[in-house]
Amino acid sequence: MPTPIPKKIFTRRHEIFANFMKEVDKHLDDVMQERVTEMFEIRDIAGILHIHPTHLTNTIKQTTGKSPCFYFEEKIMLLAKDMLQQNIPIKQVAFKLTFDASNFTKFFKRFEGVTPKEYKERVFEEALH
Repeated sequence: MPTPIPKKIFTRRHEIFANFMKEVDKHLDDVMQERVTEMFEIRDIAGILHIHPTHLTNTIKQTTGKSPCFYFEEKIMLLAKDMLQQNIPIKQVAFKLTFDASNFTKFFKRFEGVTPKEYKERVFEEALH
C-alpha cells in the first residue's frame, strides 16, 4: 500500500495549482487588454510564483493528471472561440492572442480539429438553423 501523502503537501499542491490558474487568467486578461504584447511561457508563470518550472509542471501533473500547458492552452482556445463567435476577423484574433495567422491556424486546428475559418463557418451555419 502506498504511503499516504501528508495533508500539508496535498494542500500545497492545490494551492500551487490555484495560484497558477489565477496567474494564467491575469496574464490572459493583460493580453486581451493589450497591456502586454507577448504571451507568457510556463517558466514565466513559475517565476511569478517563485517556484522552479519543473516543480510547477510536476506538481500540476501530480495534482490534476494534466500539464500546465493543457490549462494555459485551453484558456487561450476559449478566448479564441469567443472572439470567432463574435465574428472578429481571424487575423485580428490571432494578433490579439500574440500569434501570427499561420501559427494561430495550426494551434487552433490542433485543439479543435478544424481551422478557425471552418470553426467560424460551422458556428454561423448552426446559428442559421
